[in-house]
Amino acid sequence: MKKIAFIGLLSLSGLLFSCKDENSASTGKTPVTLKITDAPAYYDAILLNIKEVEIKTSSGKEIIAIDALPFDILRYRMGRDTVLASDFVPSGKLQEIRLKLHDEGNAVIIKGVKYPLTTPSGQSSGIKIKVNEELIPDVAYTLLLDFDAAKSIHQTGNGKYMLKPVIRAIPVSVSGTIRGKVSPIESFPQVLAIDANLDTIGTQTTLTGDFYIPGIPEGTYKVVVQPTTTGFATKVMEGISVTKGNITDLGVITLTP
Repeated sequence: MKKIAFIGLLSLSGLLFSCKDENSASTGKTPVTLKITDAPAYYDAILLNIKEVEIKTSSGKEIIAIDALPFDILRYRMGRDTVLASDFVPSGKLQEIRLKLHDEGNAVIIKGVKYPLTTPSGQSSGIKIKVNEELIPDVAYTLLLDFDAAKSIHQTGNGKYMLKPVIRAIPVSVSGTIRGKVSPIESFPQVLAIDANLDTIGTQTTLTGDFYIPGIPEGTYKVVVQPTTTGFATKVMEGISVTKGNITDLGVITLTP
């Protein structure tokens, strides 16, 4: 089992793979970098203590041990990310990624109070993320894991907190992004991007009203801004174009009564 130290940098941190010589034989492996980012949630911090990452392809699997302290996933949002793991993995169809957590060190901090997070299967079988991408030998590949903090934390009847991660795998090179800002911030809205097949990708705004939705396939979308507090009307914007590798900035969106 290989080990990699956690790299606590933003998206400026990358892993440099040497270029393949045209005359050299294929290694049968693909250099893969996994990054992780977060959708906003109204907590002080969410600490994750990841033990290892397992990457499974049609040709085999690679297990990468994470040698790091628990980190606050809420530090990496609004376009920021951090490298979680990187290694050469067997080429072929990328099928599944599993994140395995340590038994301790996972926690949520709410109004200054720290609560342990329990994960029913995270420590044993791991958190499974299904993927369907082709890994070409010797061609570097980057996958962004989008952790939805708001949907991943659940409070039980006895006041404890459980971690049931909702994570979306995003191929970085073949998708686009929608961003903007909603006013007034007191509307605390959800922002949804809906395509012609009624597939929906969404997020909620930060405490400053900003939103950032990465990993959107190229196409034309309807963007719906839904307030979660009373006194504001839902706003719908049609014909929003998204192109791969680019950011569609919607500017300031004002909700009216």
